Amino acid sequence: MSDHITRYDLMPIPPVESRTTWFDAGAVRIGVEYRLLNDAIAAAAATEGASGPDSSQGLHFDDRGVALHVCAADGEQHEHLRFDCFEEDPHYHYVSWKEKTNEMLHLDPIADGDPLAWALERLRTRLPQMLERAGAPELAARVDPRAVEAVLPRVADAAYRARYEPDEEGVLRDALEPRK
Repeated sequence: MSDHITRYDLMPIPPVESRTTWFDAGAVRIGVEYRLLNDAIAAAAATEGASGPDSSQGLHFDDRGVALHVCAADGEQHEHLRFDCFEEDPHYHYVSWKEKTNEMLHLDPIADGDPLAWALERLRTRLPQMLERAGAPELAARVDPRAVEAVLPRVADAAYRARYEPDEEGVLRDALEPRK
């Protein structure tokens, strides 16, 4: 496995529904959420089950930013892709529910530029390929690029608004509430 990939034995922390705005784009739904990741949130989500060269065990978390979640639009709430456009450690996840894998790949903001702009461009140009890599080839085959292209301006607007107008106190409160 490459050094730039962190493999987790647990699935990613799910979106906080009260803080996520969803957009339907044909076969997929794209969620926009402003996230905080700190030690308390990580502990509450039990992310200690990581393995690999960049395991989260023993690390301290203190990051924030916009997350873009990609799920099937069929009502299943399992996300297959997540782009965490964080300030300190921007990265993205390939999430395979069939294989029970969650792989995180780090971005290089110097080479890749603004993580949010990069993620939006990946949604526009590479979504089927990335869904296939995440273990969702059936979903990848159903992606309608025109539907994704049509919704992306609204996704981008919500994402940049979340980036520049976050409610960090509300996000922290909602992230630490017991999940239902």
